[in-house]
Amino acid sequence: MSYTGRCACGSVTLVITGAPITARQCWCRQCQQVAGGGPTHNVMFRTDEVTFAGTLLTNSYTAASGNTIVQSFCPACGTPIMGQSSARPQFRMVRLGAIDLPHDIRPQVAAWTDDAPAWAVIDPALEQHPGQAPPPQNLS
Repeated sequence: MSYTGRCACGSVTLVITGAPITARQCWCRQCQQVAGGGPTHNVMFRTDEVTFAGTLLTNSYTAASGNTIVQSFCPACGTPIMGQSSARPQFRMVRLGAIDLPHDIRPQVAAWTDDAPAWAVIDPALEQHPGQAPPPQNLS
């Protein structure tokens, strides 16, 4: 499997040469702020299977999980590109909106649902976790 992607202005591009490990919605407050109110949609890939071209700016913070999260975005247009957790440096969480269409990736899990606003609509078909979701089973 392979995917390509880009930010809204095209200054940052990406090539992904592997299959997604999981795709998740995150409703934590930090992700809601990054996403403008809703959840972020993140696709986990192995770090060595994701290549970026162009300049990325980063912001890091300590998440409610206690992990350090580094979020990367395009400095020209602000498009969120990816996140990385100190808990799993061997993986990158690429923002679903940065991956070119068409693709068949869709969220499987909704995490931090207790942080979702009262008006949030969370697909009942998704595996749901009130806080941090456990690591995917297939991380070997």
